Amino acid sequence: QVQPVESGGGSVQAGGSLRLSCAASGRLFSTYAIGWFRQPPGKEREFVAAIGWLERNVDYADSVKDRFTISRDNREDTVYLQMNNLQPEGTAVYYCAARPRDIGYYQRQYNYWGQGTQVTVSS
Repeated sequence: QVQPVESGGGSVQAGGSLRLSCAASGRLFSTYAIGWFRQPPGKEREFVAAIGWLERNVDYADSVKDRFTISRDNREDTVYLQMNNLQPEGTAVYYCAARPRDIGYYQRQYNYWGQGTQVTVSS
């Protein structure tokens, strides 16, 4: 079992960058895939990016591809989401979630969730 905790949210202007962190306490963190989801105001939660237990397995939503980068540091039990060229539509609560081994694209595939961190992008 792991317990994800997000940090790194904040307010930026359009075109700016933020790096979110997902620190997960618990045993065998390196065997879990971590996914990032976001929920814009008044909208459904959506998939953003994920990294598998094998670091080479990563994937992104089309809307963030080429601007966001997901990575993991298993020595620190942390996954990072580097977000560049943020746009106002990126305003959302960002959540990280954990599931065993392989990437998932749907919320129902993830077993453990953090509380979320707010990202606000102003134009």
